[in-house]
Amino acid sequence: MLTIEEALKIIKDQQVTLTTENRSLRECLGFSLSEDIISSFDMPSFDNSAMDGYALCGISKEYQIIGEVAAGEERQLTLKEGEAARIFTGAKIPENTTAVMMQEKARASGKKLFLEQEPKKGQSIRQKGEELKKGQVVFEKGYTITPAGIGMIGSLGNDKVEVFKKPVINLITTGNELVKPGNPRPEGHIYESNSYALVAACENYGFICEDKKQIEDDFEAIKTGIKNSLETAEVLVLSGGISVGDYDFVKQALEENGVEEQFYKVFQKPGKPLYFGRKGDKFVFALPGNPASSLSCFYIYVLPLLYKLSGSEKSGLAQYTFPISHNYENKSDRPSFLKAKVNNGKVEILDGQGSSMIQSMALGNALVFLDGESSAKKGELVQCFLIS
Repeated sequence: MLTIEEALKIIKDQQVTLTTENRSLRECLGFSLSEDIISSFDMPSFDNSAMDGYALCGISKEYQIIGEVAAGEERQLTLKEGEAARIFTGAKIPENTTAVMMQEKARASGKKLFLEQEPKKGQSIRQKGEELKKGQVVFEKGYTITPAGIGMIGSLGNDKVEVFKKPVINLITTGNELVKPGNPRPEGHIYESNSYALVAACENYGFICEDKKQIEDDFEAIKTGIKNSLETAEVLVLSGGISVGDYDFVKQALEENGVEEQFYKVFQKPGKPLYFGRKGDKFVFALPGNPASSLSCFYIYVLPLLYKLSGSEKSGLAQYTFPISHNYENKSDRPSFLKAKVNNGKVEILDGQGSSMIQSMALGNALVFLDGESSAKKGELVQCFLIS
């Protein structure tokens, strides 16, 4: 049985083939750049006003107004000592401008302008190249595009961008006891929720599950379902049927489909019966069927591979340390990922740590990692994986 560190290293060391595509600005959110973005000009490309007010030539409290400059005007106005021009935010600064005074601190009377105070040289002027210089690297390869990133790329004049493609993800859930939500639930059955949670988890981090199937605990059906899913998937995620019960057929079905095991079983709680395999350039995770185990394994193991396959600079959940708000003893002999909530700079380990219990995970926003048979005293810093 592998340690958590050994399992994560196996995932990290996988050789992957990345492909690229050209996407429009409207369709690139959450994708990772496949090449550096370079500024082709200074930004701003000309000196401009940071606010509505008056462009001034010289240091004084009285000026003669000679004109007006609006944003987008191409003509170049020239000021002489003691002259001013009405100017608006983003407008090109006239030649010989010393400073811009905001309109709230100025009073115009006919062609005369009176200031409450003398201006300071350079005030309220955005200098050419102040933000970026021509030839400067704006974003490096691997940068994951955010809304602000889209704005920046658009401001450089680019309407399209080269990004890494994201992997095609398929999902299979197994179990005779599973009933689709919205249908009557016979005695001894449970509603199938893992597929909904896993699809939502994918979407929460910018990935799309292209296809999902629910299959009963039948070896041939599972074998066929895996075969069909592997035809289109780059990452196949299964939930359930990976333990050692009489009806756990997933591992054997994967083997008969030519999937090569990379590891099986990790010394951890929850999620000990975790499987990771590979067939060519296709990857397979078989997660435990218990809801909390399934989601925890997705966050800790599946997500890093999805980021790797999408060329992202990210490697998994963000990790921080926070002081714990109470004493806690981990009685399990295995290292544990514990459902928790970070609030006001402290973390609370929640009740309901059972691998089948999903409510506590829904109320929390983090996983706290503690070694087996260890304890944390109130105020002690503990490692936290932030889910949201």
